[in-house]
Amino acid sequence: MRTVVVGASSGLGRCIGVGLAQQGHEVALLARRHDKLVEAAKEAGPGTLAIACDVTDQESCQRAISEAVAGLGGIDGLVYATGVGPLQRLADIDATTWRHAFDTNVIGAALITAAAIPHLEATSGTAAYLSSISASMTAPWPGLGAYAVTKAALDKLVEAWREEHSSVGFTRVIVGDCTGGDGDGMTQFANNWNADLAMEVGTDWVTRGYIAGNLMPVEELVRAVSHVMQCGAITTIPSITVTPRRAT
Repeated sequence: MRTVVVGASSGLGRCIGVGLAQQGHEVALLARRHDKLVEAAKEAGPGTLAIACDVTDQESCQRAISEAVAGLGGIDGLVYATGVGPLQRLADIDATTWRHAFDTNVIGAALITAAAIPHLEATSGTAAYLSSISASMTAPWPGLGAYAVTKAALDKLVEAWREEHSSVGFTRVIVGDCTGGDGDGMTQFANNWNADLAMEVGTDWVTRGYIAGNLMPVEELVRAVSHVMQCGAITTIPSITVTPRRAT
């Protein structure tokens, strides 16, 4: 399959992009940090494309998808793995932070999908979007309210795309606690969090039972995404949940 992975410079997106390529997908890796993409493409293997893309910029999305189509000869699958999760209590979040979260987690997904949709319709392809258990399976986690709100909006966006473009398989991939790979494959989700607040709300998350106590190997997530991609032309998987079993 010819698959575009967005948010592939680090974390889960990088793991998914590299993993799909190593499974035999022809892959285009998209993200802002082109140097990181080049490194990921080398790990993924010959033929993997590294394409700079800022998902908050409509023209950048259009250019990146056009380059991916030219390089791959078309698109069968799209994976949107880009996401930011500011750790702040709702009363402390300013307008700039809210806009950045929506621009990245929701509007970026809409822009890149709009650019890719003609090509996905041409192949009866599949688009998958990484969501979160905090948007649908638990109450919003204290301190991550903005993240949960934007992921809930992303979930509804996926449904809206499905209604308007029924020939494409749209899937939300609900992800629980997951390991990353080595180096840039490690998640950078919490890199900018305030350590004191993280300790405070983290205790609350454990008390509420939101954290399973285990980390799911990232290979399981890659396997699930690969399955979604390959089922697209045959059937639609509206939603799939990939989480670790609770520690006993």
